[in-house]
Amino acid sequence: MPELPEVEVVRRGLERWTAGRTVAGVEVLHPRAVRRHPAGGEDFAARLKGQRFEGARRRGKYLWLPLADTGTAVLGHLGMSGQLLVQPHDAPDEKHLRIRVRFDDEAGSELRFVDQRTFGGLSLHDQSPDGLPDVIAHIARDPLDPEFDDAAFQSALRLRRTTIKRALLDQSLISGVGNIYADEALWRSRLHYDRPTATLTRPRSAELLGHVRDVMNAALAVGGTSFDSLYVNVNGESGYFDRSLDAYGREDEPCRRCGTPMRRRAWMNRSSYFCPRCQRPPRVVTV
Repeated sequence: MPELPEVEVVRRGLERWTAGRTVAGVEVLHPRAVRRHPAGGEDFAARLKGQRFEGARRRGKYLWLPLADTGTAVLGHLGMSGQLLVQPHDAPDEKHLRIRVRFDDEAGSELRFVDQRTFGGLSLHDQSPDGLPDVIAHIARDPLDPEFDDAAFQSALRLRRTTIKRALLDQSLISGVGNIYADEALWRSRLHYDRPTATLTRPRSAELLGHVRDVMNAALAVGGTSFDSLYVNVNGESGYFDRSLDAYGREDEPCRRCGTPMRRRAWMNRSSYFCPRCQRPPRVVTV
């Protein structure tokens, strides 16, 4: 699943290519692509026609395009393989094209939603008073948000009766962090993924938060992490932070810090990658 850096790369592309443009027409080519819009594809297309997109917005892993003067927004859910691409009108249709949005200007480009596995989609939602689509109003701010409250996060972390990686993936506590960047930040912090949150001192939690920000900013600088052609920006280009990963996907490779072979353990239907020497497991796990 794409995490904050990948979604932010897409948001920046949408900001450049869709902000201020008015929708001339919408084609919904697969019903699953609008399954989160209960009224269906025809209603989705009809309600978008004639509307003007404002600047693209994001919170954590969630991306949306507000519609000017309506109090509503188009929420994009990328799922496992969703792509929002800006393509020339005459570009051949992608094999897994699900939604096409045409504009009423002479820019010569259109917005396409492409999704091989059809787990993602677009939907229209009312916005809450703070500008979020109502269905994601519960999502916490992300660590790159200027209004993220470090002190509140550190206090909440210690009060949670859970383990550190579970807390990092809790989108109601801190948004945007997924499996890849959690493992990377924990490796940089020398923390085991099963370390109880109650054992973290304020300086240690502040250090961890700093590493979360550092790894996300580093990923952003190179377009995010792309392991295959499914994760791309609006121009179809892949990011290459996968070349800089220190933990994720490096099972049996030497730790870049101490040389010990990295390990992988099954964790919540995912995998956790860690160095058994640098990130020693806790003696007792209390959840």
